[in-house]
Amino acid sequence: MALFGSHKTQMVSAEEALPGRPTAMPVPARHEVLGAPLRPPYPEGTQVAEFALGCFWGAEKMFWQIPGVVSTAVGYEGGHTPNPAYEEVCTGRTGHAETVRVVFDPGKVSYRELLKAFWESHNPTQGMRQGNDVGTQYRSAIFYRSPEQKAQAEESRDAYAKRLADAGYGQITTEIVPASEFYFAEDYHQQYLSEGKNPYGYCPDHGTGVSCPVGVARADG
Repeated sequence: MALFGSHKTQMVSAEEALPGRPTAMPVPARHEVLGAPLRPPYPEGTQVAEFALGCFWGAEKMFWQIPGVVSTAVGYEGGHTPNPAYEEVCTGRTGHAETVRVVFDPGKVSYRELLKAFWESHNPTQGMRQGNDVGTQYRSAIFYRSPEQKAQAEESRDAYAKRLADAGYGQITTEIVPASEFYFAEDYHQQYLSEGKNPYGYCPDHGTGVSCPVGVARADG
């Protein structure tokens, strides 16, 4: 994904952040591939998870292909600017990370399995970048929405850190923080790599090739 302006690797303060706007970005009513609602309310019994792992185009496609995922959307989370535009996020002056919202059926896919996909689909040791994509918007983050999600995210991080260290990687820089306001990205970003929008589109996979032990430290056995 192209960056606008200079690369920003330092988090902006609330006082220095861009002012944003009072209205949200318009997005399609339905998922381009799955046909489910893009915005809430979501189907009964589903849960929501939110992850930042670099460029959100490829990350969203990875998640929507997982059986049990009902809907996905891309947006901006973890910053200060209300209803930011993509160009603003790319300046580093909103504080947001490019984030994927994942709506899933816990009876078909567990949050731990989503965490496994998250860890294995990027390099969580790179700080404010993924590969050649540099800036605070490309940082790695898990935005948890319940105490259970927080505990499972921390357990998976600790287990994966050992695997990464054994493989010669540095420390994990992933933020594990409470979910904040999720601002939907512009409609052209939603399901950007779908057949209907960009059938020949590409977003690099920065995974380390190190597997995540999804079953480690499971409280439910």
